[in-house]
Amino acid sequence: MHNHNHDHDEHHPSHSHGHHHGHSHDHHAARSGGKKGLLIALVITGSIAVLEFIGGLVTNSLALLSDSGHMLSDASSLVLSLFALWFASRAANSRKTYGYYRTEILVALLNGVTLFVIAAIIIWEAYGRLMEPPVVSSGTMIIIASIGLLANLASAWALLRKGDVKGNINMRSAYLHVLGDALGSIGAILGGIVMIVFEWYIFDPIVSVIVALLILKGAWGVITQSVHVLMEGTPYGVDMEEIKSQLEKISGVIEVHDLHVWSITSGMNALSCHLVTGEEPGQQRILQEAIEILEVKFNIGHTTIQIETPQIRHQELLV
Repeated sequence: MHNHNHDHDEHHPSHSHGHHHGHSHDHHAARSGGKKGLLIALVITGSIAVLEFIGGLVTNSLALLSDSGHMLSDASSLVLSLFALWFASRAANSRKTYGYYRTEILVALLNGVTLFVIAAIIIWEAYGRLMEPPVVSSGTMIIIASIGLLANLASAWALLRKGDVKGNINMRSAYLHVLGDALGSIGAILGGIVMIVFEWYIFDPIVSVIVALLILKGAWGVITQSVHVLMEGTPYGVDMEEIKSQLEKISGVIEVHDLHVWSITSGMNALSCHLVTGEEPGQQRILQEAIEILEVKFNIGHTTIQIETPQIRHQELLV
């Protein structure tokens, strides 16, 4: 059982310092990258929102005006995500002992809900247009939608390159907003081409419904994941059975119970459990082994482990 831990022996006296800086360092690096990505995306999105708004007024195109509204809502969601990243980095205090990391999850939830609202508005608008498709000034619409598309792709690229879009749900909700916009622009370009060639103005609302459904799919993922975190659900990719069996393999451990793993925020997991062991000697060794297994194998640095002998009696816990 010891083999895989030998290279960590030098950390024994200060495991809490040795490893944690490694994890928190990666965490902060991802966060500062995320801030840069969000800022770039915000500047691009804000500029295009203004351009599309003016363009919509000039060409009298409702498609562009509504897209600039979508862009504007995106810019506000990016502002929210930036705020969450900044707020999450505030120090913990005696009232908020975990700090403010959960702000990111709350903002992701809020962003997911606003994506739902945007999609619903698009579908409602499209329904009105299906009844009587308005004439659209297609040529100008294609030019401005193309500029919008390039801008959105630039924003998405900035977020992907600088931030942790896979691991951090707040970054992902911002990325989905930008991606939803890119899809909207592609839809507008395709719609514009079809309308120039065939004058099928009904194509405009049809494309917007398809885009809305794609936005809904992304939004649902963000909402379910953020609710899962707020419900203290087991983090994705964490196998509770595997953790339990690894802890039970430690020599001297009789039983593992009250095992909980939860996320404080994306990429920052915590664990608590009770280990039932034999009488006194060897308990510190068991604790050390448990800490190292959880850190090395499962990347969980924030652990609280209660060592008990079979004589310890405590109330049956509800959870």
